[in-house]
Amino acid sequence: MTITVPSAAGGLVVTGSIDYRARLGYGVVHGTGRDTSSGGLIEWTGATVFVHPMANIPAAAPASPPGSGWYSRSLQTTGSALDTSLAIALSLGSDRPDNAALLPQNGATWTGQDRLDGHQVDVMTGPDAGAKPGTAGSVRYWIGSDGTMYRVQVDVASEPQPVVIDFDTGEYVPVRPVPGVSPPP
Repeated sequence: MTITVPSAAGGLVVTGSIDYRARLGYGVVHGTGRDTSSGGLIEWTGATVFVHPMANIPAAAPASPPGSGWYSRSLQTTGSALDTSLAIALSLGSDRPDNAALLPQNGATWTGQDRLDGHQVDVMTGPDAGAKPGTAGSVRYWIGSDGTMYRVQVDVASEPQPVVIDFDTGEYVPVRPVPGVSPPP
């Protein structure tokens, strides 16, 4: 998955994986229009963000997180486009489907069709998923005919441009937690 986080200073791109079973994300962060001080490895849960700054940022995160050099902080619930993006990406893996009868009441609508990465998709708006409060339709989903979600675009309160989360169709691979840290239950 790739998360494109907008910012007036250039933005960030997180490329990695989310283990929805363990509720744990892991990847590499690259700055766009910034110096390399904003880059490195990142792992997150619904409550905590772990960062591992790196001078030489790899194109992809290593399969196992390094054993040291990590800094942790609480995931911010407001004011951070990065943290909002991480929380939204993690929330997309709910283990309970939405009630289809209630979706239209919450602002969900079909807006048309599109092609994305060679796939014919339906584009739909959906209810607020941690985006700007009270802005039904601020979330757009690109869904294939087989139900595969290829993209989610979300307006976030802290930025004028939307966050874009692109998914690939790779096989499930468990994300390994930062050494010494247990994933949430």
